[in-house]
Amino acid sequence: MFATASRAQDLAGNWQGTLHAGTKDLRIIMAFIKGDKDGYSGKMYSIDQTPQPFNTSTIKSEAGTVKFSVDLIGGSYEGKLSPDNKTIAGTWTQGGTPIPLVLVRATPETAWEIPAPPKPEKPMAADADPAFDVATIKPNPSGGNSMQGLTMNGRNFRVRNGSLGDLITFAYNVQAKQVIGAPAWMDVDRYDIDGIPDQPGQPSVDQLRTMGRKLLTDRFKLTVHHEKRDMSAYVLTVSKTGQKLTPTQLTGSLPGLGLGPGKGGLTLRFANATMTDFTSFLQMLVLDKPVVDQTALSGRFDANVTFLPDQTQFHGNPPKLPQSDVPDAPDLFAAFQQTLGLRLAEEKTAVDVVVIDHVEKPSPN
Repeated sequence: MFATASRAQDLAGNWQGTLHAGTKDLRIIMAFIKGDKDGYSGKMYSIDQTPQPFNTSTIKSEAGTVKFSVDLIGGSYEGKLSPDNKTIAGTWTQGGTPIPLVLVRATPETAWEIPAPPKPEKPMAADADPAFDVATIKPNPSGGNSMQGLTMNGRNFRVRNGSLGDLITFAYNVQAKQVIGAPAWMDVDRYDIDGIPDQPGQPSVDQLRTMGRKLLTDRFKLTVHHEKRDMSAYVLTVSKTGQKLTPTQLTGSLPGLGLGPGKGGLTLRFANATMTDFTSFLQMLVLDKPVVDQTALSGRFDANVTFLPDQTQFHGNPPKLPQSDVPDAPDLFAAFQQTLGLRLAEEKTAVDVVVIDHVEKPSPN
């Protein structure tokens, strides 16, 4: 439910301001849309970052105080509306650090142009069996002990500071403990990888995994076989209170997955994600055991989950969190149940394991 705004505090229209975020200045446009009962919906644009608008989750205007949140990116705003109804002076909070942001009502003469969204990339044919047309693999000498990114931007595939273990767990959709017979250098040697698929269109996640397996075979000379073994795993189910997931705002065949500081902990962000995307992300980066989906949920969802990590997570190297007076967030398991209505429970179950028969360090370009 949206709060009712008085006529004197009518927010309808576009408001704009510049967010001074570190070394970058980001122009923000907030479009308030008045509803049938004087409530508001809205869209926020960060026009120097993306033409993609972000739907607001809640908007409140009471006694001159304006509040809204954008759950998809874990952000919120609170400000005071001026008596002349032309400015809102407040702060934007994302990741626990408030940043001043003054929004000014736009006029036809002052309004910034909202970039037209790019045409969505045409998806790759569902029956395509893609490989990399071009792929470069270069050692990463940074000394980092964790992968810094695995992304698909349009048709450009990128891995930064990834290990053989990262590539295998992604390509075969398994957790590190499901990889048997690994060489000593599997998680030590790190690489940057850039590639372009040999088929037109944007690949799905399954097609990306196919490309990854072919890259491992071609460049790492990897051969494996599969077995079923009983081991401890986390089973994901819908809690007794029911799931609380939000259908996605986005389109396309690829999810957006990430993490960053949150109030009292760390926030996992899922956008346009299937339940397989949820479990894959958790077992690849966060948890120390395989994650098995037994929710029977279909579709794609947007979700933010804020939790306090422990030393068993993130391969024993949880991200360092900024000092804060905010109370600690719940642990991951409580946060999943409270925020998403999903239950993660540890139990022993049969899972697929990938047994390495042969592997070599990658061939040079």
